[in-house]
Amino acid sequence: MMGPAHSLSGAAAWLGVGAAAAAAGRPMPWPVLVVGALICAGAALAPDLDHKSATISRAFGPFSRGLCEVIDKISYAVYKATKMQGDPRRSGGHRTLTHTWLWAVLIGAGTAVLAMTGGRWAVLAILFVHMVLAVEGLLWRAARVSSDVLVWLLGATSAWILADILHKAGNGSDWLFTAPGQEYLWLGLPIVLGAIVHDIGDALTVSGCPVLWPIPIGRKRWYPVGPPKAMRFRAGSWVELKVLMPVFMLLGGAGCLGALGII
Repeated sequence: MMGPAHSLSGAAAWLGVGAAAAAAGRPMPWPVLVVGALICAGAALAPDLDHKSATISRAFGPFSRGLCEVIDKISYAVYKATKMQGDPRRSGGHRTLTHTWLWAVLIGAGTAVLAMTGGRWAVLAILFVHMVLAVEGLLWRAARVSSDVLVWLLGATSAWILADILHKAGNGSDWLFTAPGQEYLWLGLPIVLGAIVHDIGDALTVSGCPVLWPIPIGRKRWYPVGPPKAMRFRAGSWVELKVLMPVFMLLGGAGCLGALGII
């Protein structure tokens, strides 16, 4: 999938979680719903850190481009070190390590611990990175014609405002995890969800996605999970743009209304 579809699916997924949480009697305060949807939209771009041409590679200028090159090399090294007899030869690390459930869990857990223990500046950093990614994904065309500095300023301003809102009593800093010292622990959840939704989206495309690694399937450890080939599509095709993206918008709207108790 392309960046906009990934971000839309991430936001829709978190809004769906909000609806499910409300139905289960653990409704999200509205700041958690909004912040979580934006973080999930941004996190749904993050697995493409292994691709130097992806949306995320442009998000933070030379830093993100350099990081993508490093992650690509690390992913390729892990692929070569762990592949089995049935896994094909590759020339790069795209759609390998960062497109697995294990990566999603580790990144989400690490972010949760950082948010819980790092104080306000850690929360601000997490929000800033994901607000910038959300702008790049959800406002893709507008972001591409804007200067990077303007996008970063929008991300920083949004992060500062949302951090202040979350910090107020009753606004959700301790949502779901209420024990003393567990504030902001929930921030890891939309990051895990965004990565998993990204992987599911890529699994629908022609190449599939090795989301189950390192669990071996047959003679492959990097088995490209996906539906039957007749049901797959190419990234950026009309199926993605004309069918899936409107569906994500409708699902996101329904999830939002359910999370707010309107339906």
